[in-house]
Amino acid sequence: MCGIVGYIGTRAASSILIEGLKTLEYRGYDSAGVATISEGKLQRTRAKGKLKNLQIKLEGLEDPAKLGIGHTRWATHGKPEEHNAHPHTDTKERLAVVQNGIIENYRELRAELKAKGHEFRSDTDTEVIPHLIAEYLEHPEGTVLAEQSTLLEAVRQAMVRLKGAFAIAVISIDFPDELIAVRQQAPLAIGFGQGEFFCASDTPAIMPYTQAVLTLDNGEIARLTPMGVEVYDFEGHRQRKKPQTLNWNPIMVEKQGFKHFMLKEIYEQPGVVRTCLEAYLNTEWDVDSDRSPIRLGLPDVLLDDLQHIQILACGTSWHAALVGKYLLEQVSGIPTFVQYASEFRYAPAPLMPNTLTIGVTQSGETADTLAALEMEQTRRMATGEDQYAARMLGITNRADSSLGRLVPHLVETKAGIEIGVAATKTFVAQLMAFYFLSLELAHRRQAISNERIAELIDGLRQLPAQLEQVLESQERYVEELSHDFSQTQDFIFLGRGINYPIALEGALKLKEISYIHAEGYPAGEMKHGPIALLDEKVPVVAIAIKGPVYEKVLSNAQEAKARDARLIGVVPMNDAEAEETFDALLPVPDVDELLSPILTVVPLQLLSYHIAERRGLDVDQPRNLAKSVTVE
Repeated sequence: MCGIVGYIGTRAASSILIEGLKTLEYRGYDSAGVATISEGKLQRTRAKGKLKNLQIKLEGLEDPAKLGIGHTRWATHGKPEEHNAHPHTDTKERLAVVQNGIIENYRELRAELKAKGHEFRSDTDTEVIPHLIAEYLEHPEGTVLAEQSTLLEAVRQAMVRLKGAFAIAVISIDFPDELIAVRQQAPLAIGFGQGEFFCASDTPAIMPYTQAVLTLDNGEIARLTPMGVEVYDFEGHRQRKKPQTLNWNPIMVEKQGFKHFMLKEIYEQPGVVRTCLEAYLNTEWDVDSDRSPIRLGLPDVLLDDLQHIQILACGTSWHAALVGKYLLEQVSGIPTFVQYASEFRYAPAPLMPNTLTIGVTQSGETADTLAALEMEQTRRMATGEDQYAARMLGITNRADSSLGRLVPHLVETKAGIEIGVAATKTFVAQLMAFYFLSLELAHRRQAISNERIAELIDGLRQLPAQLEQVLESQERYVEELSHDFSQTQDFIFLGRGINYPIALEGALKLKEISYIHAEGYPAGEMKHGPIALLDEKVPVVAIAIKGPVYEKVLSNAQEAKARDARLIGVVPMNDAEAEETFDALLPVPDVDELLSPILTVVPLQLLSYHIAERRGLDVDQPRNLAKSVTVE
């Protein structure tokens, strides 16, 4: 979940490291630090808190070093204090290490190294790494890569001893022309410039300097020197790899006039939906056509004869998966199960034939989701039977991620880079992926008529303009409404059917960025316990969209109103009945209920944003959270 960056080249490393860390701070912001090497000296600067505190400490410091590493931390082992900040060094302070991940066997390694005279100065698991590398530099156990670099060989030997998921970068005074980077179950990319090379946890840190990027695979070590990049596996075998060219540009990670990235990304959602429609709708299809109305590019062997679908996800992606379950069952007619990936890893469902397993992760790096998919892939292939063959599909915003290398088939959500920790546009893009998949399967199985498919596609095409209408009509009103809730301590969100997951997502957004306790419930379940929480201090947000459960939701809202709760309704525009029921309205265009989640989530995103902003909180970097959850 931390962010690491490294540089070796012809320019001053320090400024490049800081700029890289700025783009990676969404991965963690408990502390930050950099280490550089120049003229036989290792200079290390660390600071507790956000990156700006490190920048203040670096102001005025002369540092001509052309080699360095940096880190922004999301604390796992050890409190967010300066002595726990990366980079960490060995006892003699001759080498420095930054890490993203967790070393599971650090306690036994720490005890072993302390017995050999190594002095530890932090509470972190990471600190064992520089001490272990130093130990192998001084006392190598045989050599495999010594003719290349003794630092590379020492790192390789140390990596064999580590258990866990990690990515690291290493520099040493004794090897002033080398930067060693390692990946094991945590993302790490190498950037290729002109006479300079980079490493980083995520490509936005590299994009301002080069678009030629090589992603390391698990169990690989890269040696970066001014002459080039060499890649080896943990056994010391040279790997032949070529960089790929990114199609992103630096302006994609700028705020472009918005106060926060989250608000910018909320406003990007109409464009995201348009991009998805352009990418995946078959414009040549009509109701009399035998061809599919959707262009996902997925093979028949993946989608034909399905009996079940299981979806593995975490957090906001799990909420998107719940909407997907509704669509896959009600539109495609396929029994679908949604599992938390973190739970599935340790209590998987019984194997079922002809089952499609879908992993949903915006970053493609979510540790629990990747581990659950890998386990499912292994146990299905182990049966040796075609009926249990691994049908695996990933839904992600990052095709160049670990998920893209793990599963054979992907649906790329095409949301563009999302910097705000609280997912907004990537959630809407995931919903679009499930609309396309459900329509593809419905057409294959003839689960609904072509006429009904045409109706839904026409509704999808109208969504971008309707999203723009919601944003234009509600931004100022929601901002004013948020003033009423800056001191609120509890919220309840209610929804039914396909909008129940949107109630969950609305509650999650409010918790994530405003730190207000919020819970989402199926509206019909409120009387089975949660109603005891209601009084005039607990606002209730209800999503009531025209459809089979519309009157039911209004009735549930009335039950809350009878307990003095203030009612906020996400309702169709110009709905007289809703106007009589709710104290405040967040209206959306009147759409087919099946398509409504794309619209109903937006007022809840805006409400969460403006409440958090009104409370003076850091919207883009809420406490204790990180964008990519790369540790279990």
